[in-house]
Amino acid sequence: MQIIDDTYQTISGKAEGLYKEKGSKFIALAFHVTSEDEVKEILASLRKDYHDARHHCYSYIIGFKGEHWRANDDGEPSGTAGRPIHGQIVSRNLTNTLIVVIRYFGGTKLGVSGLINAYKTAAADALDHAQILTKTINDVYKITFDYLAMNDVMKLVKDENLSIMEQNFDTSCYITLGIRQGRTASVLGKIEKIDSAIATFLKTI
Repeated sequence: MQIIDDTYQTISGKAEGLYKEKGSKFIALAFHVTSEDEVKEILASLRKDYHDARHHCYSYIIGFKGEHWRANDDGEPSGTAGRPIHGQIVSRNLTNTLIVVIRYFGGTKLGVSGLINAYKTAAADALDHAQILTKTINDVYKITFDYLAMNDVMKLVKDENLSIMEQNFDTSCYITLGIRQGRTASVLGKIEKIDSAIATFLKTI
């Protein structure tokens, strides 16, 4: 039997970290994000709030398998900021996570190794203050059925402990269900056995 990895780890919400070195201040802000548009909005807002900062370096990973990611040095020497931030997200096996490290320059250059350590440590501090959540990957299906099949459908929902996201029991009956991905095949097999019930895939969340 194939085992499906249908969980992922992310952070619950905003968290903050701080690192200081030779007068420079590195403020790290971690956010839960689900799209690149969210990332752009947060970056634009932070650039306004911290408009007097020298650098706004960041990295994000988005997607259940971490398929969308980016690391940005924002003017720091290549590989000294975005990559160390990215490394902290990866090392904790997180996704749907953005970390922005805002630097106020203190007048003394830190060198390549000093910068790498500063951005890495600031990002780690933010994640140390974040609440880590393990979430399930759920397939969302719309189940349409005749009124006479309602008892069978609702019994299945109860037996399988499925979450109903939407329902309508007027002339045409349907419910929208979230099914944990590892159980999708089994649940769909049971739905197929109910007369008139048709399952239509909508999205994965």
